[in-house]
Amino acid sequence: MDLLSLSFILFLAVSLAAYYLVGRIAPRVQWVVLLAASLAFYCLVGRWQTLAYMLACAAVTWAAPLALARMDERRRAERASAPDRAARRAAGAAWGRRRRAVLAAALAACLGILAYLKYWNVLLFEAGLAASPTSLGLLLPLGVSFYTFQAVSYLVDAYNGRFEPQRNFAKHLLFVSWFPQVIQGPINRYADLGPQLLGYRGARSVRWGRAALRFGYGALKKYAIANMLAGTVDKVFSGVAPDVPGSAVAFGVLLYSAQQYGDFSGGIDMVRAASALFGVDMAENFRRPYLSVSLADFWRRWHVTLGAWMRDYVFFPFAVSRPMRALGAAASRLGPHLGRTLPACAANLLVFLLVGLWHGAEPHYVAWGLYNGVVIALSDLLAPAFRRAREALRVGAWPRAHRALCVVRTFLVVNIGWYFDRVYDLGDSLLCLRNTFADFAPQRLALWLSQAGVRDSDLKFMVLPAVACLFVFVVSLLQENGVDVAGRVLGWNCVVRGLFYSAVIGLIVVTCFLTQDAAGGFMYANF
Repeated sequence: MDLLSLSFILFLAVSLAAYYLVGRIAPRVQWVVLLAASLAFYCLVGRWQTLAYMLACAAVTWAAPLALARMDERRRAERASAPDRAARRAAGAAWGRRRRAVLAAALAACLGILAYLKYWNVLLFEAGLAASPTSLGLLLPLGVSFYTFQAVSYLVDAYNGRFEPQRNFAKHLLFVSWFPQVIQGPINRYADLGPQLLGYRGARSVRWGRAALRFGYGALKKYAIANMLAGTVDKVFSGVAPDVPGSAVAFGVLLYSAQQYGDFSGGIDMVRAASALFGVDMAENFRRPYLSVSLADFWRRWHVTLGAWMRDYVFFPFAVSRPMRALGAAASRLGPHLGRTLPACAANLLVFLLVGLWHGAEPHYVAWGLYNGVVIALSDLLAPAFRRAREALRVGAWPRAHRALCVVRTFLVVNIGWYFDRVYDLGDSLLCLRNTFADFAPQRLALWLSQAGVRDSDLKFMVLPAVACLFVFVVSLLQENGVDVAGRVLGWNCVVRGLFYSAVIGLIVVTCFLTQDAAGGFMYANF
């Protein structure tokens, strides 16, 4: 079900009408409409058989926190009735082990299913035991990583006592299955999303204009940028050969950079807008990442909710673990900076290895993750040297120029990483990277693109995504400087606003028509 299709619009309209109608009649059960819509959407967009995986994940992450809560009650009772401090300590330790065992079993069940579905066939293929990465026919549920990570965050937060666990399974299932997030996230937290889903919402409380603008902005990025560029990017990288000129690779990577951003951030805008129509604000997932001043800054702006999940549930627990504290203590003998930084560097390497594996088990994804982790780790380790260099060069005297150079440098570093993300064979990734620097050959670009199947008409129509990219760039610059772009647009007079809407809608319609044969799905939907 394409987000810009008539079927989705009708589904959304019916769900909204039912939601606000039930809200007027029986506000206490308004949330039931959201649950029904979410389960129906999942069956319509995915396959109804895959609903079993979501139900299993929801059941495990609902039951385990309730078991933990009962254990906490029994632990408090035993400690209160203990005759002395030693007995209280022994009771606490015994129940602590049981709680950790329940948590480990629940995590193993959720993440084990995810790992089996995503990685087992790929690992067999890489080991030469399967004919292809999909030969076992394992069915990958829609958005499996997103709802699994979201459910796991609920489980761990409940284990740490950050909220009282939800006793109603249907309400917990709504949190896990909320339909706008199923497609490609964001990865919401229960403390933020749960109360919104279960509370009463009236139609008058919704900012309809802002939601419509955000949906249109996302559609512009998805259809006028991502879908328009997808075919050309596929042709550039479909037949990588040793003689591919580096200029063609760089051209394809730059297009892929725009395609991926348009696809992912555009989709997030559209689903956040759809959620906002119900009065439910989901977490922000993009904060103008291509205006970042460092690779670490980029990953704080790109896929924000995945980064926050990795930070809270992997980075911090690993960085403060006993082995990392020992590593920091040993490294501090060589200097306080190394003692403080080395555990964080090791944690960053682990995080980005997992981020690479989150994308897939193939070697090129692992290399992509490690590339990002190594660059960030080195930048942290060498921070004092970089600071002295900036002081020697007196870059503080030109702050705007320095920031612009940092943005350009970060953009180049990010795009080098995309070589490992988009070129699906690690050997071909390294070949493309070598040719970019050793055999750029711009004079062979046009001929090679023609031989790859990129037609002149493809290049002529590229003016449309170029216009859309320029528009997104201007909006991003305004937002980066604190301008409320949506508020400004909604404040224009009706004539100017009508002309603006007509231009944007016209561009979306034209690009939809030009890409009607292309798949309308999202790149991250099956992650």
